[in-house]
Amino acid sequence: MIQLGYFTLDTPDVEKARAFYAGLFGWRFDETASSPTYAHVAGSDPAFGLTKGEHKAFPNLYFRVDDIHAACARVTELGGRCAVPAESPSGLSAVVSDDQGVSFSLWQPAPGY
Repeated sequence: MIQLGYFTLDTPDVEKARAFYAGLFGWRFDETASSPTYAHVAGSDPAFGLTKGEHKAFPNLYFRVDDIHAACARVTELGGRCAVPAESPSGLSAVVSDDQGVSFSLWQPAPGY
């Protein structure tokens, strides 16, 4: 079985990204594992962090949320953009981008998922 073991989100401005994701998901950062070019998300499983880099394409990541409409509203409040959520048998999903244009997706599972 293949599982996501680690990932990073590349961003031009690590500090700005820290503020955005902390505001959106409540992420805390492990300062001892972080540096000016990397912010390690504390207590994450799988482990991941934010890396300073150029905006580039990367695999689409889906972050599970309880209320996709509230999460999309929060993305917009924090300066990001959000597409209209789409419905599928697995639930609702929306492609969003943070306040620097980095894309990812939100997913609200359907009952039973």
